[in-house]
Amino acid sequence: MAKTPAVEGAPNVARVTFPTDCAPVEKTAAHELASVCGAMVSASETPDAASVGVSLASGGWSAHRELPVDAGGVPWFWIRVTVDGIGEVVASEPAYLFAAVRLLATRPPAGWREGVLVRPTFALNRVLWDGILTQYWRTARNFDAEHYVRTMAESGFTHLEINGLQAAMAMEDSVPTEFYAQFYNYCAGFNHFVETPLTKGLWPSQYLSANLQHLKRLAALGRKYGLKPGVVMFEPRTLPERFFAKYPTLRGARVDHPFRSRLPRYTLAQDHPVTRRHYRECVRALMKEVPDLDYISIWSNDSGAGFEHTASLYVGRNGGPYMIREWRNHQKIAEAAAASIVRYLELLRDTARETNPDFNVFFRIEPYKVEHDAILAGLGRGLELEAPSLLVHGYDLPYSHPRYPDQKGVAGTMLHDAFDPAEKKKLEELRGRGIEPAMHYTASGCWNHEPLIGIPYPRSLYRKLQSLRDLGAKRVSGFGGLLNTSRARWWPNPAVIRAAQFAPETSIDELLRETAAGWVGAEHAADLVDAWDALEEAILWQPMVPLFCAFGFVWQRTWDRPMVPDIEAVPEADRDYYERFMCVQPNNPGRVDYGRDVLFDLITQQSGTKMAADFDRECLPRVRSALERIDAALANAANPARAVFVDLRDRAQAYLHWCTALRNVCGWVSDVYGYIEAKDDATRAEHEARLQRTLDLETENTRGLLRLWETSTTEFMVVSAVAENGFIYGENFGELLQRKLELMAEYRHRKPWIDRNLIWRVEGLVDWPEGRPQRPVPQGNGEKP
Repeated sequence: MAKTPAVEGAPNVARVTFPTDCAPVEKTAAHELASVCGAMVSASETPDAASVGVSLASGGWSAHRELPVDAGGVPWFWIRVTVDGIGEVVASEPAYLFAAVRLLATRPPAGWREGVLVRPTFALNRVLWDGILTQYWRTARNFDAEHYVRTMAESGFTHLEINGLQAAMAMEDSVPTEFYAQFYNYCAGFNHFVETPLTKGLWPSQYLSANLQHLKRLAALGRKYGLKPGVVMFEPRTLPERFFAKYPTLRGARVDHPFRSRLPRYTLAQDHPVTRRHYRECVRALMKEVPDLDYISIWSNDSGAGFEHTASLYVGRNGGPYMIREWRNHQKIAEAAAASIVRYLELLRDTARETNPDFNVFFRIEPYKVEHDAILAGLGRGLELEAPSLLVHGYDLPYSHPRYPDQKGVAGTMLHDAFDPAEKKKLEELRGRGIEPAMHYTASGCWNHEPLIGIPYPRSLYRKLQSLRDLGAKRVSGFGGLLNTSRARWWPNPAVIRAAQFAPETSIDELLRETAAGWVGAEHAADLVDAWDALEEAILWQPMVPLFCAFGFVWQRTWDRPMVPDIEAVPEADRDYYERFMCVQPNNPGRVDYGRDVLFDLITQQSGTKMAADFDRECLPRVRSALERIDAALANAANPARAVFVDLRDRAQAYLHWCTALRNVCGWVSDVYGYIEAKDDATRAEHEARLQRTLDLETENTRGLLRLWETSTTEFMVVSAVAENGFIYGENFGELLQRKLELMAEYRHRKPWIDRNLIWRVEGLVDWPEGRPQRPVPQGNGEKP
């Protein structure tokens, strides 16, 4: 006899069984179903007709079970639980078995009593650049890795990214005050997990062992929930100079950014026979430890990695002598470099397929505008393309901001929610060449609202996933991952991903009402949906500030850096508290200029003026309106609904502080640049007055953020439990804000100033160039000379 379910709405089931010779996910899924149904659970040699059997179609029961439907060769799962509490949950792929059980327990599909076959929308749905599990936020406090992986499996993901370092920082030869080593902190390459005879002893065995064991633990956690392991690596990675002192003929391309690094960094000569043998041995060593490794995603030409003789290397085309002959023109060099890249990718694929015949290599092609067509011609047969759009050609990303058409290149961000019809033609063309690309959608705030978590934009996300479905995409990548799921319990984005994967005919209105009702009850569900909608509308009006809307927000220390008219007036010692963690060198104009970073112009006087006005006119009023709606709903809510609205209010408040900080960055550029470029006193006075109003706003904004930090119990941002670094704030965040306020009060009345010659300074070792402009003499207000 069936028991009363432990979870309301779950099927009445008395007994759950799974194969004795089981895959890890079969046991996990069976125990999960038994738990929610309040049923007994046990292993069985063959299917038990008096229970609900949970198994993989290709597992230990496959010879004893025949499904009543022809599932075909496409991924699927089958659910049938009769009124008597017997039946089966069967999946063609491990990733769908746990998801099927959770669907049965929480949102059973129509027809499940008689039996229903569900075909997931996307055959591959993986996280790419998993911000918190493997990348630069993996030291986040209060992070529950198992809750995270479980949520991924429930939401319809199929793969798990596993190459995260065990330590807070990568081991990398460096020099004092250099930021560059932090670029080895994410997308860790082979040399941080395994060694070959060529690299033996390069890094301590304890370091490699710790990283490898962590990678294997993540792979095992993924298997528990049916997720196949994969890695995303910046390769070919550099090796330290002491290696090339020993093997000078193996020196390949210089790939570092000379404005960010203080030591030149080189990769191996990728076509050299010794290098090829090294990489073959790296792959074999990794496959020996994780035989079911399913893919590698290769990113390059940035962050300590690069391919020889490609045009987009920071120092220009360069490399060793094993690829390019003398007197080649640029076209021939591009073709040779592209052919070498394809050979490298083929080596990875062919070596991995010795162990896993289904292994794939994905390649991020954006950095290769010049070599693009030649690389594309070599892909296929397990060498796959991944991109935010199939129309990319270099870093010139397509698509415009949905509210500000003048802002270009939002492909791959959360503001990119639909595809041009031309994408379908390109997809058909690629398939005709044997390429099945993986296309991106933005699953969270990673690279969009850093360091915030739990910011909802469910309708935009659903439009993007439906657009991918309509396009006919079979492989998709949820960029950034789901972040800290256990600390963002009432975030609707995972429910949207799940519905798009398993119930794409569901209307978004129905999905949001149902999700909201499950959290706050039917009485308050409409209020919660209205609040989500109001906040999402504000988000869609947010200008996209270059770099700052991604990792640059923390890189540039936007929240804790004192905003004053003349940043260089603040003594070096007083700037140390944030510059130690800032992505700058002493010769980087970004130290004293919000509008620039190394040789990049991020914000101009014109774009700063426009974006500040857009924030003031369109975005910030909508965020405040959303907060008013949330407060009104909160006033009428009692527990447990009240906790949900408090959580959303705190996240919306944090988003308001985040947007206001961006607005003020744009305003600072607008008026400091305007003041310096002004030709008359009246214009200078106007810019100075407007800048002081910006500083008033930034002071009040920082005080509000500090209050939120000190009083809220909501984990509204990713916070490191270990220490500050260039990508994550630490637990002393409040102290940093206090210090910022003190410095702003002391230096806010200086005249606007940027020393355009900062870029030439070499820490006092050489004189300033002739013609250096003189700093304005302080005027009044009790200023220090």
